[in-house]
Amino acid sequence: MVSDGSYTIPEILERGRQKGLDILAITDHDTLSHWDQIPEDPGLTVIPGIEISAFDYGENLRVHILGYGIRDRKTVEAFVRPLLEARHENSVRQIEILKKHGWNIEEEKLQRADGRFIYKQHIMEYLVRTGQVSGMFGDFYRNVFKNGGICDFDIRYLDSCEAVRVVKEAGGLAVLAHSGQQQNFALIPKLVRSGLAGLELNHPANSEKDKKIISEYAERYGLFLTGEVISMENMRKIQRISGNFSLRKGVCGTDFL
Repeated sequence: MVSDGSYTIPEILERGRQKGLDILAITDHDTLSHWDQIPEDPGLTVIPGIEISAFDYGENLRVHILGYGIRDRKTVEAFVRPLLEARHENSVRQIEILKKHGWNIEEEKLQRADGRFIYKQHIMEYLVRTGQVSGMFGDFYRNVFKNGGICDFDIRYLDSCEAVRVVKEAGGLAVLAHSGQQQNFALIPKLVRSGLAGLELNHPANSEKDKKIISEYAERYGLFLTGEVISMENMRKIQRISGNFSLRKGVCGTDFL
């Protein structure tokens, strides 16, 4: 686990094999360090990717952009590096505040993205692991890191259209993640103009109403859908958009494992 995942990469691969999947996409927030944790022979096809935390400041909307099949890793890493540094500085400040309020945190024992950068999820994981908090995203998280809590301050995120352009420039496919959660459907036309290739359909935060809207946008703009068994129609969309991006029948996304 690097950011907010529930399973390690070996555990994800094992669950994928148990489910009889041919293909898995494994992404993490704002880092590609997990790529190095994927074994050479995972027992199924693995598509490494990234989930970029972005924002549309004109519309004041959060946007998460998934990047699949990236060929130029350095381009993407250079793009997200300022975000990783900002996350780390923000987390260090949050740790100091928590310590002043009586929480015991040993920074050297925290997990880190790329072996260096601390996320607030790493702080939460440590507090849960040491028995100081009962769950990752329960009342403590909502009262401390959200809703005006003592650690409720954030960073400036990357521009959403630029995130899409960078993924495309790096040879990857850019996908809008869990748009039902952030209700940012209105941004889809703009993101398509920047090179958006797909939309995430099956995610716990997408309601049935959201899924209908997502499917309609996918049909209107010729986008493929992830988080579902790949139909032949979806397959043709992926190949048309990406050129030589080849997949066997399987699953893109891991949200329902």
